[in-house]
Amino acid sequence: MIPHHDGSELYVTNPAPALGETVSVFVRVPAGIRASRIHLRWLSDGEPVFTSAVVDRTDKRGDVWWRAEMPVRNPVTPYRFLIRTSQGVRWLTGLGLTHYDVPDNTDFRLVTHPAPPAWARDAVIYQIFPDRFARSDAAIDRELPDWATPASWETPALRGSTQVVYGGDLDGIRKRLDHVEALGADTLYLTPFFPARSAHRYDASSFDRVDPLLGGDAALTRLTQTVHERRMRILGDLTTNHTGIAHPWFTERPDFYYQKPGGGYESWLGHGSLPKLNWGSAELRRRFVEIIQRFSAELDGWRIDVANMTGRRGADDWTYEVARLLREADPGGLLLAEHAHDATGDLDRNGWHGTMNYSGFTRPVWGWLRAEELPFDDFLGVPGEVPVRDAAATTATMMAFQAQMSWRSWSSSWSILGSHDTARIRTVVGSAERQEVAAGLLLTLPGTPMIFAGDEIGLTGDNNDTARQPMPWDRPESWDRATFDRYRQLIKLRRAHPALSRGGLRWVAGDADTLLFLRESADETVLVLARRRDSEPLRITDLPAGTRWENLYGGAKPLYTEPDGSTTIDGYGPAFQVWAAHN
Repeated sequence: MIPHHDGSELYVTNPAPALGETVSVFVRVPAGIRASRIHLRWLSDGEPVFTSAVVDRTDKRGDVWWRAEMPVRNPVTPYRFLIRTSQGVRWLTGLGLTHYDVPDNTDFRLVTHPAPPAWARDAVIYQIFPDRFARSDAAIDRELPDWATPASWETPALRGSTQVVYGGDLDGIRKRLDHVEALGADTLYLTPFFPARSAHRYDASSFDRVDPLLGGDAALTRLTQTVHERRMRILGDLTTNHTGIAHPWFTERPDFYYQKPGGGYESWLGHGSLPKLNWGSAELRRRFVEIIQRFSAELDGWRIDVANMTGRRGADDWTYEVARLLREADPGGLLLAEHAHDATGDLDRNGWHGTMNYSGFTRPVWGWLRAEELPFDDFLGVPGEVPVRDAAATTATMMAFQAQMSWRSWSSSWSILGSHDTARIRTVVGSAERQEVAAGLLLTLPGTPMIFAGDEIGLTGDNNDTARQPMPWDRPESWDRATFDRYRQLIKLRRAHPALSRGGLRWVAGDADTLLFLRESADETVLVLARRRDSEPLRITDLPAGTRWENLYGGAKPLYTEPDGSTTIDGYGPAFQVWAAHN
């Protein structure tokens, strides 16, 4: 182990301070490493300030905890540590311990902007694509609009099926809430419920009402009331970058859109059916505030579609203003940004609470766990196949993204194995055993876990269309019950051990096929092993000496860390195991 700090409650006395407070921050120096001095460096009004840390305590394992006091003068305070040991002077930043200078964008961050709602840090999100999840009896008799092609619930979803309608609706979701509760998820995230001319509804033709195909406004009220009666929460999905061409704004308010000098209009990625909104319009901003506020009594927040492009066009960049405006429209709600690549520059700016963490979680997990043969050659929008990564590359990727945002933004962002926009995780990894490993990482690493409905029963699909299969409620024999039970057990484990949702994170050296890490709180230390295939027994030397480890998940035998700090773990795999420390 090496000296460590992160933004969790174990190392920061108040992770959500107010301006003017002084916060204590801690560095943990493992037993066996002698630090002669530690300085805290933070930025105050843009200028570096250094102060000396002092020894606060030595814990029962022999680790020495150093403490420094940091005034909170600015809304975002970047900070790092300068550590002198027998091996020389090192910087400790979000990137880890380095013997060379690294840019300030890897500094830890303390943020005073309004925090996400308290419930969000412990949430397990369940994503539902309404047209394909469940159908009520009333849906059978609804008349379809002219753009829609009807399909029976048993018809497989194929490529190019964006205007194929299966008839799922909000009352259908309501009658299947027992399934969500049995799984252990507590927060529904619905893809758009506004009227549109597609099954995905990201081409809204109105923001004033709920699509009658889904049951209309009354069905949303029934669903949200039932969800809240069960002490669950529900999030909507709002497209702020564009509308559909059928939206009345497109003909009535041309100032709401970007007009091209030679005629025509800007659209999302050149798709003419999705004209791009111009957030330079004060009236457009007022309308969106009204939309957020209208639904705030029923919804607990929003996921914002194409947040990375919202308000951006050429020399215009209103993104940060828009994010703050939408957050302030519903101060008690969650505001989560869709961002399919590097979102770090858009976070910690008093707007989005977090992002869909494709870059810092989905991509590295896919690369580490991918099957040998894949039926697709698109890596989440990047041309070419999913690259094969080893454990070192996987952890390096995660750390690189984590280092450039606050701990709060990292833990509030959604960890995702797949969504309505991607291939299914079962297709990516190729087996139930590797999917268990993926689900284990989803539910034990920092971040808010999001499960796309159907992953828990082993549904497959090699692109966003084929991944949106109707839930096979009438074919229970097709369900992978073992996978469902594993997801349920892992969610239960996460809830039983707060270190898995609120604790700090320390990586432990493994091998190319094994990820090892500790999640730690003031009350418990949890060791997690994820292995993608059989390998040689692993001997590690980074764990606290003399520790007995009791298995919590996976069925492995207990472990014991010898007095010299060595621990041996058998080489079975694929496997996911979790142990708790007992001294």
